[in-house]
Amino acid sequence: MPAIWKNKIHMEENKSRVYHSLKNVRVSLFFSLIAIFIGFFSRKVFLDRLGVEFMGLTGTLQSLLGFLNIAELGIGTAVSYLLYKPLADGDREKINDIVSVLGYLYSRVGYFILGAGVILSCFLPLIFPKTGMPMLLIYCGFYAEIISSLFGYFLNCRMTLLSADQRNYVVTKNLQMSNITRQLLQMAAAKYCANLYLFFAISLVFSGIYSLILNRKIDAYYPWLNSTVANGREKLKAFPEIKILVRQVFAHRLGSLIQSQVSNLLIYAFVSLREVALYGNYITIISKLHCVTGTAALSTLASVGNLIVGSSKEKVLSVFEEINALQMSICGFAVFVYLNTL
Repeated sequence: MPAIWKNKIHMEENKSRVYHSLKNVRVSLFFSLIAIFIGFFSRKVFLDRLGVEFMGLTGTLQSLLGFLNIAELGIGTAVSYLLYKPLADGDREKINDIVSVLGYLYSRVGYFILGAGVILSCFLPLIFPKTGMPMLLIYCGFYAEIISSLFGYFLNCRMTLLSADQRNYVVTKNLQMSNITRQLLQMAAAKYCANLYLFFAISLVFSGIYSLILNRKIDAYYPWLNSTVANGREKLKAFPEIKILVRQVFAHRLGSLIQSQVSNLLIYAFVSLREVALYGNYITIISKLHCVTGTAALSTLASVGNLIVGSSKEKVLSVFEEINALQMSICGFAVFVYLNTL
């Protein structure tokens, strides 16, 4: 690793919660605005070049995968909470144990999703009987989505450590750069050759590239990290609170999943893929707005966790009230503008 990179990482380790929060916000806002512009432009290109039905198909496939991902149960969120205190204390041994447990749990989730995905794929001809598109294309799209999801469970599980350590800007920067590059290449492919299989291939390749880059960043920031699935299996019993936290988070994850994924499936079941794509235009607007308004909250999440484990209850309550008031103001303004301009 270059000496300049080492010095940069060492300097960042000594920064305050405010510094990390502001950097998370800056990076997230910068890439979110770029992603919003690219997202609207790319959707227009895809609809014109690849067709409304194809975009409806991709939305429906993503909704099917969303239901498989319910197996994650909120494990990542629960483990992030457990990481706040050892990170604040600099307890590397416990951090290794917790990340190993996360790797073990995620590997089990990954195998479950793979198995469930294979079983579900047997019913794709029944789910998509009259789409007007080849079944080979539907299978390619479905398995491309499955494999991209599995990268997150088998290769990217350690990124939870970056988020918990107030370095979510590293994840955001690399994820958004990967997504932006992917969309630009997909737009070029759609414009010049309109190959539907190439659309899925590009998406799958960039999921792998993002995983490799992110893991190299993690190795650079935490050269002492030595997490293994075998160690996670042994250490799981040492963290009984994970089950409690997962149960608490799961209800929220389930509600969010139903809210975001059920609509596409119902629209396809009772209408058609075309209407799924048209509905997706409205969802694109809402999701991009949510991306902007939610940036500040997500960017300060790890800093708040760090504050909780190292400050008094009075200080924690004071900061909570300030952040809550700020978020309510931002959301109120955003909703008012959205309702009057949609």
